[in-house]
Amino acid sequence: MKGKYFLLGLGLGIAATYILKNQITHKSISSEKALDLVKQAFKEKGPIDGSWIYTIPETFENEHLSYEVYKAGVSRTVSDQLEQYEAFVDVKTGTIIHVEKIA
Repeated sequence: MKGKYFLLGLGLGIAATYILKNQITHKSISSEKALDLVKQAFKEKGPIDGSWIYTIPETFENEHLSYEVYKAGVSRTVSDQLEQYEAFVDVKTGTIIHVEKIA
């Protein structure tokens, strides 16, 4: 009888550990999702002409904080002038951390 309860407890413990591990583990967003987020943000201000993204995350430091980010770019034409922007998207949350105009 005691053996049954031991095995039942062991089985429940293993199952609970497996379920909690999957919920606690932070999954990264894909580079495609990061690019979609950047494009959506820029489309709120007007149409875009093109976009790109580096698919390998890199480290970005902003005010003494370090983030793993995807680096993305967007180009658009405003008043017959080409504007290009570079955006840094947090790999874990999808938050656009920094945007800078490069041309």
